[in-house]
Amino acid sequence: MHQEQVLPESAAAVARLLQAAGHDRQIVLLPETGKTSAEAAAGLGCSVAEIAKSIVFRRQSDDAAVMVIASGSNRVDERKVAAITGPLGKADARFVREKTGYAIGGVCPIGHVEKVILLIDRDLMQYQTVWAAAGHPHAVFAMTPQQLQAMTGAPLADIALNPD
Repeated sequence: MHQEQVLPESAAAVARLLQAAGHDRQIVLLPETGKTSAEAAAGLGCSVAEIAKSIVFRRQSDDAAVMVIASGSNRVDERKVAAITGPLGKADARFVREKTGYAIGGVCPIGHVEKVILLIDRDLMQYQTVWAAAGHPHAVFAMTPQQLQAMTGAPLADIALNPD
């Protein structure tokens, strides 16, 4: 008999959001933390590039949260993001929790407590499946890049830092 995993409350809330959106895949609890893309990829047996990591910045003009959902193998070019959103500052752990409702390491692309400006790394579109945090450092869920874009309504952007 298959035993249902008991999800931490933050991940259970994401599971309810996904179910309400008609998403057909379950949240996966990693035995080890998935705080970094490399940790999550190791736990899932996928490439680091298939991890859809959420990076939050603070827009200087109005203190809005700007979230970039990037391929785990990419470094985000803050200048490219700022060219789209306006000048950015660093977001500390308190700011991230206040604006998204999630702790760093478990920031989900959906279900934020405040309106968040979202951008999706165009590089994620090349993968069949990507994995995103589900509200907790051990919780992740899979989707296609197209489902990610449909769920978030976020535009695609070229935000990867290109090595010189």
